[in-house]
Amino acid sequence: LPNLYVKVRARVKALWGRSQSPWVKSQFKDYYSDVELAPPVLSLNVRENSIQVRASFPLPTCVENLTWKYDLNLWEAGSEDKKKYEGYFRKDTVTINTTALRGNYCFSARALYESISLKHSEFSQPVCVLLNHKG
Repeated sequence: LPNLYVKVRARVKALWGRSQSPWVKSQFKDYYSDVELAPPVLSLNVRENSIQVRASFPLPTCVENLTWKYDLNLWEAGSEDKKKYEGYFRKDTVTINTTALRGNYCFSARALYESISLKHSEFSQPVCVLLNHKG
């Protein structure tokens, strides 16, 4: 879309052989206020005493310049006690000191941005890694 504030609508019809349905029109939508966010994709870079976490978002070019952020959760597998890292900008790589962590740890993130209200995605599927394993 050339402008994320312009109201647009779509129309669609089904075709099957020589048969076709009537056209059906959607409601008017604009990307900025109506978009449903997908969870970010996490990439992890495990180092000796730290882990770098980067979140990436599949974004259309019309919204590339919006201030997208993400919230990150970290927890030991099997635990409900989550450490929260909130409001990181999407181009930032979060570096977490893992010196005190030993075992299987999971990471999950959600995308967010300020629209008319705060909009956020669901949390991504957990990505788990073994930290400081001596084997």
